Amino acid sequence: MPWWAALALFLVGWQVMIAAMMLPSSLPLIHLFKRAAAAQPHAERVKAAFLVGYVVVWTGFGLLAFGGDVSVHATVDRWPWLAARPWLIGGLTLLLAGGFQFSALKDQCLSECRHPAAYLTRYYQRGVGAAFRLGRGHGLFCLGCCWALMLVSFAAGIANLAWMALLTLVMVYEKTGRGGARAAKPIGGGFLALAGLVLLHPGWMPALFAAH
Repeated sequence: MPWWAALALFLVGWQVMIAAMMLPSSLPLIHLFKRAAAAQPHAERVKAAFLVGYVVVWTGFGLLAFGGDVSVHATVDRWPWLAARPWLIGGLTLLLAGGFQFSALKDQCLSECRHPAAYLTRYYQRGVGAAFRLGRGHGLFCLGCCWALMLVSFAAGIANLAWMALLTLVMVYEKTGRGGARAAKPIGGGFLALAGLVLLHPGWMPALFAAH
């Protein structure tokens, strides 16, 4: 398949993933913004601009991740030793995702995502351009909170529905659940433990990170 066709198919699938995995965790802010923007002129355009700003951020990340995924596959094709150990990529990705859960950046971005009313009060302005910037800013905080978890979906395969469901539950609970902020580090510990199992005992989970 030509690279441009593969990219086009990926972008279509990626938009579906954004809607299925990321938007549910942003619904509190989306609902607050819709109510705040209802009295503005051209309210529907304002609401659309907010969503476009959010989607643009995640689409940009998707393009970068797609390029990285293509590079990883090219490396695997050129390196027989790595091709014989596909679980290494998955294990290292889990290690990265688990470790990031303990970072200050994770804490800061998660805090912003967990307080949508405060975010809206701080940055809300009228107009289509302001709505786009507000959505883009929220998208950046959302990306800062969840980028490492989303990389796991690439390691597992973006069509792996079980991993999509698990990662969606994790991100929604972290951002909207009552104990979501406290859960980030235990969740990170779980990913680190799973990374250890994959890296040290890959035979226990032969299909978890099969080549895709």
